[in-house]
Amino acid sequence: MKLRRLSASEPDFDQRLTALTRYEAAQDGEVETAVRAIVAAVRSQGDAAVLEYTRRFDRVAARELAQLEVPRHERTAALASLPAAQGSALREAAARVRRYHEHQLGASWQYEEADGTVLGQRVTPLERVGLYVPGGKAAYPSSVLMNAIPAKVAGVGELVMVSPAPGGERNALVLAAAELAGVDRVISIGGAQAVAALAYGTQGVPRVDKIVGPGNAYVAAAKRQVFGQVGIDLIAGPSEILIICDGGTDPQWIAMDLFAQAEHDEAAQAIVLSPEVAFLDAVEAAITRLLPQLARRPIIEASLAARGALIHTADLGEACELANRIAPEHLELSVADPQALLPALKHAGAIFLGRWSSEAVGDYCAGPNHVLPTAGTARFSSPLGVYDFQKRSSLISLSRPGAARLGALAATLAEGEGLSAHARSARMRIG
Repeated sequence: MKLRRLSASEPDFDQRLTALTRYEAAQDGEVETAVRAIVAAVRSQGDAAVLEYTRRFDRVAARELAQLEVPRHERTAALASLPAAQGSALREAAARVRRYHEHQLGASWQYEEADGTVLGQRVTPLERVGLYVPGGKAAYPSSVLMNAIPAKVAGVGELVMVSPAPGGERNALVLAAAELAGVDRVISIGGAQAVAALAYGTQGVPRVDKIVGPGNAYVAAAKRQVFGQVGIDLIAGPSEILIICDGGTDPQWIAMDLFAQAEHDEAAQAIVLSPEVAFLDAVEAAITRLLPQLARRPIIEASLAARGALIHTADLGEACELANRIAPEHLELSVADPQALLPALKHAGAIFLGRWSSEAVGDYCAGPNHVLPTAGTARFSSPLGVYDFQKRSSLISLSRPGAARLGALAATLAEGEGLSAHARSARMRIG
């Protein structure tokens, strides 16, 4: 297929790049209205509403919510039933994800000033977290690992996973991943009703402090609507990859890296930046040659036609400038010396260094989290991590001399703001 070609030297390049990379998550009014009604029903009716929506949307009838909870023995049996190669791969991926995230674990700290005043920060885990996992035909065991393991490393007391089981069919691979990751409870419910149940609590679903995990438009709308009652991870847009290449990588590798992102979704984005025109030609030829071999060809074609591009830049420095402007979810530096480019790069969810570092490995088993900021939000957001499941409390312990010195300082500032009670409270301890 012919892929969109742009050149950074063209007069209208800025406008064309802006149009190409702009993505605004459309908030469907009908979806928002439907979700608002579901959330309100769950909040007022509890389990009864959850059971009714589960019957209606998932075709699963249950008299009480306890019937929808997956017993521990079913999870252990699911793990044991996996083919040897699949079970081994899942275990190794889980171990790698856990090892990486253990390095993120934050610790409490404090220091003492000369007059005996002690200041610090106490880091504690969230008590209970809800994990949403899509169900049905799709299976996302990697998402279970990426969301659940950091929570358990952080020390979250209870991790409650919800995942729909349309027609009553539970996915063994997802259950196996939940068992490996240390999920405490698994409940076979989904959709906006599951998000609402986690946010407000029902008779059978405990209220959580934060909800993480991907979902469809209804799940995303529900997360937006309950935010504030609970924390959420993020509202993710379509998957993205931006590849900077010096022309020295096999063009077939680059083509397949583009396909790997494009096959997620028709709205996914896959872009290559290179100063080598001949290389961009070779990538396009590889795309044409390899695409017919792929099972998800229609999705890939739609994605590349709508939001894909091969972009010619003056040099690698200009490519880095454009990467910072785009702030991609995934950034591959497929160049001879990726470390040399790293200082110039400011915004990316995950950076893959060198020709051998394919983004696909990062999705599953490299170790770093694959839950990443999209749609340019890497300018101010970070990958999901242990820190998302910890909270920080400030510690302030004033000595008597400290209370006198800082009390006078605080009183002066409070009077400047016209807050006399603050000033008097601070001065009372001066002595």
